[in-house]
Amino acid sequence: MNELFPIYVKLDEIQLLLVGAGPVGLEKLQAIIANSPKANVHVVASRVDADFLEFAEGRSNIRISNRDFEDTDLNNIDLVILATNNESLNQHIRNLTKEQHILLNVADKPSLCDFYLGSVVRKGNLKIGISTNGKSPTIAKRLREFLDELLPEEIDETLALMGELRDSVKGDFKEKVRVLNEHTKEVLGRR
Repeated sequence: MNELFPIYVKLDEIQLLLVGAGPVGLEKLQAIIANSPKANVHVVASRVDADFLEFAEGRSNIRISNRDFEDTDLNNIDLVILATNNESLNQHIRNLTKEQHILLNVADKPSLCDFYLGSVVRKGNLKIGISTNGKSPTIAKRLREFLDELLPEEIDETLALMGELRDSVKGDFKEKVRVLNEHTKEVLGRR
């Protein structure tokens, strides 16, 4: 049973630490920036790949420290993502984050994670997160591809119109929900 609670985090309002700047670190950073272009990311890595540097170049919200991790790197950090293949370092950081109540994700190590990075479908303002509870990132990726093809490009226009309608509907919360539900039935072709 998947007991994960899905949330969407405003990464531009918190501090994120990414440890590791190899291919996996680049994959994580690309996913972060694709979903939250203004995310505040501090990257710590003893080795930084050229592709990683190229991706981060010109992005003032990404700060790279080309050195080994230090315990003080967790100061004022809200969220940590580890993309290292150093098991002892990962476990050390796991222990520190637990003590400091900082949420942690460790690439390819579900047992060390407080949260997972799901596969994401994006169409304008619509964002759908897909989780397999860490069991099969491949299935999540295939579902993302399927939903991406299924959802029309015009969905963002529909969302904008629904936002305007929501703002114009009068009445209490219950009445607004009723009106919006009726309208979405028509929009989505449901009865």
